[in-house]
Amino acid sequence: MKSVCFVFLLLSILTVSHPAFATLGFEGEDGYRLWLKYGPITNTSANKVYKSYLQHIKLRSQSKTAAIVQQELRLAATGLLNIQPNFGSINSKLVIAPKAQLIANELWLLPYLNDIGDEGFVIKDKEGVIFISANSDIGLLYGTFHFIRLLQNMQPIENLSIVQKPKVKLRMLNHWDDLNRHAERGYAGQSIFDWHKLPDYKEQRYYDYARANASIGINGVVPINVNSDSLILTPKYLKKVKALADIFRPYGIKIYLSLKFSSPQQLGGLATSDPLNKEVQQWWQQKTNQIYSLIPDFGGYLVKANSEGQPGPGDYGRTHAQGANMLAKTLQGFGGVVLWRAFVYNQNSNTERSLQAYNEFVPLDGKFAQNVSIQVKNGPIDFQPREPFSPLFGATPETSLAMEFQITQEYLGFSTHLAYLGTMYKETLMADTHVLGKGSTVSKVIDGSLHNNSLTAMAGVANIGSDRNWTGHIFGQANWYVFGRLAWDHELTAEDIAKEWIAMTLTTKGSASAKILSMMMHSREYVVDYMTPLGLHHLMDTGHHFGPGPWVNNLGRDDWNPTYYHRADAKGIGLNRTSSGTNGVSQYARYWQKRFSDPSTTPQELLLWFHHLDWDYLMPNGITLWQALAHHYDKGVAGVAQMQATWSSLQGEIEPNQFKQVAMSLSIQLKEAKWWRDACMLYFQSISKRPFPESFEPPKQNLEYFRSLQHPYAPGQG
Repeated sequence: MKSVCFVFLLLSILTVSHPAFATLGFEGEDGYRLWLKYGPITNTSANKVYKSYLQHIKLRSQSKTAAIVQQELRLAATGLLNIQPNFGSINSKLVIAPKAQLIANELWLLPYLNDIGDEGFVIKDKEGVIFISANSDIGLLYGTFHFIRLLQNMQPIENLSIVQKPKVKLRMLNHWDDLNRHAERGYAGQSIFDWHKLPDYKEQRYYDYARANASIGINGVVPINVNSDSLILTPKYLKKVKALADIFRPYGIKIYLSLKFSSPQQLGGLATSDPLNKEVQQWWQQKTNQIYSLIPDFGGYLVKANSEGQPGPGDYGRTHAQGANMLAKTLQGFGGVVLWRAFVYNQNSNTERSLQAYNEFVPLDGKFAQNVSIQVKNGPIDFQPREPFSPLFGATPETSLAMEFQITQEYLGFSTHLAYLGTMYKETLMADTHVLGKGSTVSKVIDGSLHNNSLTAMAGVANIGSDRNWTGHIFGQANWYVFGRLAWDHELTAEDIAKEWIAMTLTTKGSASAKILSMMMHSREYVVDYMTPLGLHHLMDTGHHFGPGPWVNNLGRDDWNPTYYHRADAKGIGLNRTSSGTNGVSQYARYWQKRFSDPSTTPQELLLWFHHLDWDYLMPNGITLWQALAHHYDKGVAGVAQMQATWSSLQGEIEPNQFKQVAMSLSIQLKEAKWWRDACMLYFQSISKRPFPESFEPPKQNLEYFRSLQHPYAPGQG
């Protein structure tokens, strides 16, 4: 093992300026190469066709990005086809050229380039020659990765006619990483960003990270926590940020920074951080100028303000719009943007948590600067296994709204539970808000088409860490992958993206692929069933969010307690958000107000989100709510057992190291799924006083056992 580590270290040192991980040929793939491992194409006919195109390549550009394009094609040709491409050949069947380098007999490509912007690309076949063209070298990079993806998935490449551009402008990863390398809600080791060694020590992992992001179209990175540290804005740390920006730039990735709103006081020695104070405004302008002098393509600021104790404009009696616009003004001359998070709740408010973001931001619609986007979590609470779409989507027609998904599985089993989140992301993106009638989907809000917003963004809270396999779980990589692909094109299906990822990461064998696809497509629903079925939510234990804690009722705020959300009592269970309760339904369009107000028309998967119902409430299938809860908890556990059995049947079909990693995680997941089921059902039984249904296996431990469990060192705590 020591020799293997030494070889990797040596390769990293020798190739620090170029991506190297696709060249590593260790036996027993460990997941480091992600979906870019470029395993050999064993299909003889496909191999022959692909070789005819990649044997001779013409690349007409000499930028740093073009060098990456060439390196990527070389890696792909070597790994997939075992050939070394010739980049100097005149008679090439693969031509890669930006618009400015097209020659006379290639000008037929120009009409296709007119409407694809700087990041789009064209892949066209003409008379047996494939052309990849774009308006910029970054577009060429995206087009090259798309072309290689076709090869990895053994797709036909004759007669190609592809014209693509991203549907969302800013496609970003938000790292909740601290400067000391702790990763809040991180379950894959330390932060990959070693701030102590930067700016001089540029780890190979930064290049590999940028390469992986570019391959799926991610073009922005926030490397530090939204619970920010003002030190990041000091000259010492800005030089470190610059080092990362310089690495990421050729891959089309811009750096953004989370900031602490009180930085003028903490760093500048000012008496206030009031956004309307002239000295404060001047301080921020000078700081922004300083950043752009170091990083000319700096993306802008991400801000968490007046939420969970973080400082913000509300501390000075100012609005979110006044705070955001003050920062936005400093960025306007540089083309930068402000992403202002909507995850806010007033520490002193008694308003039910799910209502607060809507209440704070809807009255401010139209008051934000054009380079401000409000970054909204997919649901109105906090990244739960299932939530309805946030009512903010579609409710601010004059204000840009950005989507914030969580890729890291804070409430979905950390990095030991298999939960493919593509189905969850699509569930939200396809949800119809009905704000302008049928067809007003969340995706149309995010891509700007519903209200003609030009600033569009989608952010994902990263699940990436220092673990060799990047995400702690091999299948966690699929969630990073599907986020990037959907941010590029939300019309892709979760199933098709899963098929891509399986072929590029695990296997191209049809029968094995089909089994893995079935596991992935059902996995998130299994997690919902054994954690929070029928619209229950926020049932996790205190602080670390590891495991069940539906009994918790002693925290400092009512809405930090699970009992606040499930409201279980002798009569029934669920949170009444109808007009007779918290009236959360009023924040949705009339179509949904009507549906959500009636238990019989509320989607069953959200039943207890909107209603407090009797334990003996009859479900549509004729069983009681109590029986339905037991059924769902059992179904979730059974689903994990089935995934475990399916995976076991694939031994010998998957590379041994990958197989073993997933097998161990599934063993943990099954144990913890039973823990969730048994603890929750025992607790709810103690309140409902109903016997377990005959089909439900009584837990082996009692409720006091589960309540006594402690997890002081669970990872990812804030």
